[in-house]
Amino acid sequence: MSLDVLEPGKSALLVIDLQNAFIHEEGTLGVSGVDTRRLSAIVPPLKTLIERFQQADIPVLWTLQEHFATDHSRAGKKLANHTARRKQISALANTWDEEIVDELKDLAAVNPAHVVRKHRFGAFHETRLEILLRILGVRHLFVTGATTNACVETSIREAYLRDLDVVAVDDCIAGVNGTWETTAKEVWQQYFCELSTSAEVASWIDEKSRPRVLEYGHQLIMVEDIDRSVDFYTRLLGFSIRPAKPLADGRPFTAFRQGIALIAGKEAGHRQIDHIAFEVNDVRGLAARLKEADVHFFNDLHDGPYGLSIYVRDPDGTKIELYETGATA
Repeated sequence: MSLDVLEPGKSALLVIDLQNAFIHEEGTLGVSGVDTRRLSAIVPPLKTLIERFQQADIPVLWTLQEHFATDHSRAGKKLANHTARRKQISALANTWDEEIVDELKDLAAVNPAHVVRKHRFGAFHETRLEILLRILGVRHLFVTGATTNACVETSIREAYLRDLDVVAVDDCIAGVNGTWETTAKEVWQQYFCELSTSAEVASWIDEKSRPRVLEYGHQLIMVEDIDRSVDFYTRLLGFSIRPAKPLADGRPFTAFRQGIALIAGKEAGHRQIDHIAFEVNDVRGLAARLKEADVHFFNDLHDGPYGLSIYVRDPDGTKIELYETGATA
């Protein structure tokens, strides 16, 4: 599977239940007879992957499974639930069993607001995860954690049903039974998600972090009579005007929600395009590359209306605006 179609700016890493209860040999699963070595084996590659996401400023979200000694909802069941197969209730609130394993605890503390508490298998079930993803603008979810056939699988299905692009990071997911895992991952690939490795995901981050254009921003068209042109685009073509900051040089300016803007000043025989704008990744790195290539700069790095910006000339003389949202001089 190629990750090329996914963008870091719309991505997040989800770390499911890396808690003592499920990973540590002295946690609930360990004392209940589960060999936790296959579960704890995901910690080193997962730690490396989490650090890589954080370095790239891609959100890392955590789920923390939490239970209570008295659970009237679960107690109302007539058939035995899965917790009856354990020596104790796992991840009791405010216990060591509930805590994230020591190897990852500091990484989870980087942003406590990104830790989501849950009371059942699913990361989305009656939690704030869904709204958190919407707030962060996440469309692509990289899923890791424990355990494969319970909390991880439930969360993958929930994410798919919310039309998220889901990538399960194979070597950062573990469960209590290897045979079950093999079957589960075959089903996932058929219906719910793509499988990748932490090395492949890290390479994707490296490739996507290089200086490059992300997407078209807008186009500024120079016109002779701005009132006449605005009337043409709005009344005849149905364009809608959007609020926009005035230009620094004071020229009359009108922006449209359809992606173009008009500016006065065109003279007979003069070019019509004032400039074309693109959102980019790492505008500083891109500026350095363009300078090495002796590209002409109209304006060097400066704080523009959309972020840290440069204006350069293409081989045919067209002015190109390149801006990085969120970056400042």
